[in-house]
Amino acid sequence: MSVNGSGEYEKLAPSKAAPAPPATLVIFGAMGDLARRLLIPSILNLWHDGLLADGFEIIGVSYHDADDEALRNTLDEFASNKGDGETEGPEWTAIRERIHYHKGDFKDDATYTSLAGKLKGNAAFYLATAPSFFGTIVEKLAAAKALDEADGFRRVMIEKPFGTDLASAQELNKRILACVPESQIFRLDHFLGKETVQNIMVARFANTLFEAVWNNHYIDHVQITAAETVAVGSRGSFYDATGALRDMVPNHLFQLLAMIAMEPPNSFAAEAIRDEKAKVMKAVRAPAPSEVHDVAVRGRYAAGETEGKPVKAYLEEDNVPADSRTETYAALKLEVETWRWAGVPFYLRTGKALTARDTHIVVQFKPVPFAQFHTVPGAAPGTVRLPPNRLLFQIQPNEGIDFEILVKRPGPTVEPVKVGLDFAYADRFELGKRTGYETLLYDALIGDQTLFQRADMIEAGWAAIAPVQEAWKEGAPEDYPAGSAGPVGADVLLARDGRHWYELGK
Repeated sequence: MSVNGSGEYEKLAPSKAAPAPPATLVIFGAMGDLARRLLIPSILNLWHDGLLADGFEIIGVSYHDADDEALRNTLDEFASNKGDGETEGPEWTAIRERIHYHKGDFKDDATYTSLAGKLKGNAAFYLATAPSFFGTIVEKLAAAKALDEADGFRRVMIEKPFGTDLASAQELNKRILACVPESQIFRLDHFLGKETVQNIMVARFANTLFEAVWNNHYIDHVQITAAETVAVGSRGSFYDATGALRDMVPNHLFQLLAMIAMEPPNSFAAEAIRDEKAKVMKAVRAPAPSEVHDVAVRGRYAAGETEGKPVKAYLEEDNVPADSRTETYAALKLEVETWRWAGVPFYLRTGKALTARDTHIVVQFKPVPFAQFHTVPGAAPGTVRLPPNRLLFQIQPNEGIDFEILVKRPGPTVEPVKVGLDFAYADRFELGKRTGYETLLYDALIGDQTLFQRADMIEAGWAAIAPVQEAWKEGAPEDYPAGSAGPVGADVLLARDGRHWYELGK
């Protein structure tokens, strides 16, 4: 990285990679929101970066009465990698003509028989559908011989949620693995497509400074946060059957926890990394039923205001029952029972209608054992409590890393003050408008399973929160005003340990 004449760093382009092999991407649910808002813009970005081969094609499967042109027209308004709605450029023109429509009912065998006849060579199947179709689609693809790899790879990409609890996840894994081996299954978690999430491994294992202190001797605790300002809105019927715990914790937040807590792999091969992540998930101790009240907090937003707009209470949202017990906020205190992490609490929180959109990980280090900074303003005689060092991985928005250290304030007295050594991806690299799905789509097409979940990882996540799910079948969530940082109980959860949450949106 070089410095230009103005003293500013010049931005670097993303690293180069070879194009994925020619393949057909079959999108089940091609008329849906996921395909339009995220998959097509991601594909356009991959094409722009030269990461898709000339033989790349898309087949969209849906039950609607439509044809190739109707599907293309549906996708037009979302197909801009510039975010300005411009779809007349050469990239979209090239992708648009490669999109084809296949009408069919997901439950009808004829849909799959006719689809299999259209596939030659490599193919990847993306299940952008309701979770209730996951098992059915895989079983019928297998029955139609569409998953046979006689003339090229055949891979199945499955969105979350993968099950609704441990039993349903086990049953879904059993159905799918009866049809196709684990090597052909790519269970997605779109959080893992974020640059900063992937950078956690590089930050840990490529820097002596961090890995040397990455243990319970130096780390006080870890916080993992995924906060949203948006409310449930028109998605009331879907969300009320899910809730914050199921929607975010055993998948998104546990994946982030695993990246922070995993042991160094013996290589960066996919299975070596997934082995270490799976060990972490299996080491997360599920709380005893009697402990749930002390280690888990659930909340539900009441009326308030977010981003300057009024928000009505969750119970007043459309399609939400008046007697709903569904939480829109969840906070947990978890333990990872390994030598490295014994005694280090992991605090997880996620919620809707909060004060800021903010996904981050805070690794807080222990205070120095002794300090002679008696001139620190406000310190009681004989006591000094210096701010701790903290390492912040900012995942969204404004991806980057910030390391908080102490320096001396200029002047005649020795006064330590906190400063940040910060790195922002947008300041150093040319990122363009990314969705987070680009890496996941590319990796699936080249067969790299590093960022995808295995069956044992999925089931370990559900097992860890099973007692919380059971306990929350009774009682009601604690209300918190929309636009706040969450329920008071979440603050109490950390205050009991003499700690507090990192401020949202800071």
